[in-house]
Amino acid sequence: MAHHASASSSSTSATPGLPSPAPTISQSLKFVISNLKFLVPHSLTPDNFPIWSTQIAKLFKANGFAPFLDLKSGTENLDPNQDAAQWLVTDQNLATAMCSTISAEVLPYVIHLDSTQEIWATLHTRFQSSNRSKVIQLKNELHNISMNNLTMTQYLTEIKKIVDQISSAGSSVDPEDVIIYILNGLPPAYQSFTTTIRTLQSTMTLDNLYALLIIEELHLKSSALKFARQPDAQSALYTVRGRGRRGKPR
Repeated sequence: MAHHASASSSSTSATPGLPSPAPTISQSLKFVISNLKFLVPHSLTPDNFPIWSTQIAKLFKANGFAPFLDLKSGTENLDPNQDAAQWLVTDQNLATAMCSTISAEVLPYVIHLDSTQEIWATLHTRFQSSNRSKVIQLKNELHNISMNNLTMTQYLTEIKKIVDQISSAGSSVDPEDVIIYILNGLPPAYQSFTTTIRTLQSTMTLDNLYALLIIEELHLKSSALKFARQPDAQSALYTVRGRGRRGKPR
């Protein structure tokens, strides 16, 4: 009897012409809708697309929604066991949630689009080429950076800022290359220091180099102050001697 009921139920669910069940919102979809802005805390801007897109892609994949981001047509990824109405409800909720993480500066480019896939593809097309140009520009700045009148802390902070911007644009800089850029931008007073670092047999880390550069800056300032005081001391000595001679009777 139980087997007959099961078969009857199965037969009924497969009978053509019966209406599909009403679309539902799954627990995983509710989770994404409710938490996307918290899990992707920084809204998409023209400067952070690689980081933003990575966060979105990982979150969608972890919750089973990666097909909605596929650059192919969404219909190619449609689960044959999932009807079009259910797909549409899920897609529209995902698109709305995604738009909530896009800044007002970028949103006008995608607000008119109908699907999550269209939004995703448009953003990729728009930002990938501009990011490549930005990376080239930033790496050129890093190549030509110079300490000039900056303090060592300011100089190293400026370099770190450029390296971080390159990373945010979806690229990277090898730490050994960063060390070379740092040394190349130092003034002549650091020539002895740079020669020593370049001839080291062991590997130098950026953290160690930063510490050594701060120490070297203090050493150079101390030496400069010491030599600046010496002429004053000699001048004072000559003045005292001169006064002594003038004070002696003939």
